[in-house]
Amino acid sequence: QVRLVESGGGSVQSGGSLRLSCAASGYTFSTTCIGWFRQGPGKEREGVVTQNWDGSTRYADSVKGRFTISQDNAKNTHYLHMNSLKPEDTGIYYCAAEDTTWLCPLSGAVYNYWGQGTQVPVSS
Repeated sequence: QVRLVESGGGSVQSGGSLRLSCAASGYTFSTTCIGWFRQGPGKEREGVVTQNWDGSTRYADSVKGRFTISQDNAKNTHYLHMNSLKPEDTGIYYCAAEDTTWLCPLSGAVYNYWGQGTQVPVSS
């Protein structure tokens, strides 16, 4: 019914850039909130950035000034632009959506729709 598909992952060197895409089917991002999460090797999942239905955003302190987001409503696709990548950014990146609390927190516990994830290995 609802499908989120991430793409754009791949190996990149420290200092490089990468753009991830999240395409939605059976769901409209503009009517709810979208979040990006990641899980590094041996680490727990953490929130990267989320966006409310009104366009307001919240970023994790670790990515502020380096990561940005954008969207194409016509394509129902959300983008995560990652710049100045560091080895500690390595992990599996997921996009997610939630329409239960309408608060779009950085905590992933309340998100009810998830993509399969895309790997981003950052080498030093």
